Amino acid sequence: MNKIVFCDIDGTLLDNNHRMLKSSYEAIKKLKDQDIPFVIVTARGPTGVYPIFERYKFICPIVCYSGALIIDVDGEILYSNGFSKDTAVAIINYLEQEKLDCTWNIYSMDSWIVNNRADERVAREEAIVEVDATEGTVDMLSDGAPVGKLLCMCNPNLTDEIETKLKTKFPHLSIVRSSDILVEVMNKGITKGKSVQIICEKWDIDLNNAVAFGDHYNDLDMLEAVGNPFLMGNAPAELKERIRNVTKSNEEDGIYYGLKKIGWID
Repeated sequence: MNKIVFCDIDGTLLDNNHRMLKSSYEAIKKLKDQDIPFVIVTARGPTGVYPIFERYKFICPIVCYSGALIIDVDGEILYSNGFSKDTAVAIINYLEQEKLDCTWNIYSMDSWIVNNRADERVAREEAIVEVDATEGTVDMLSDGAPVGKLLCMCNPNLTDEIETKLKTKFPHLSIVRSSDILVEVMNKGITKGKSVQIICEKWDIDLNNAVAFGDHYNDLDMLEAVGNPFLMGNAPAELKERIRNVTKSNEEDGIYYGLKKIGWID
């Protein structure tokens, strides 16, 4: 029986200090020993995942930009679905015209462009993902370059409002909140759940034999897509009403505990 494990990064694979627990690393090794694929599914770009591989000396397939880019273990692109530079410009113009209290970030493949690198929210993200952003404009991207994601780093008191306004203005795009301050904008139909379905179809794995770990709203459709969902104990209370299978937190061996609970590791 083919099996697979999908795992979010922030608040899930990594603890609150943005490091992997020893138990999570051991769980990944045990899965590898059984030839069970472990796939990272994240809103980060590829450059935000590579430092994890380097620090912990392992590599695995990655889903980036919440599903807009899928890269296999050999670094080959399995799937890419970004929106155009013109669409990115339209979103940025709207944010600026409405004077919405956020700073924008553009991601395309390995590029990360921000409008204000001095913004403390950008500096915090750089420290978390261990990558330096480039200050500039969308015009820095080559013609035809797919924009995997536009990220709004918001005033936490206005995140809901900004998310709602963007969804109203751009109903043709996929827009989801990924933290108390982050709103992600991707191409229509791009979700973590869709990426899980794409991978399972490519590798001929039944979704009922898939496990997923996540902790926030942008993980919800991924968790609902698989047969064995695990919501981290540190997830918002509202999500715990929807996903009843709650494991321990990202500080308490949640990944190891979940996999051991269903008998996939000992």
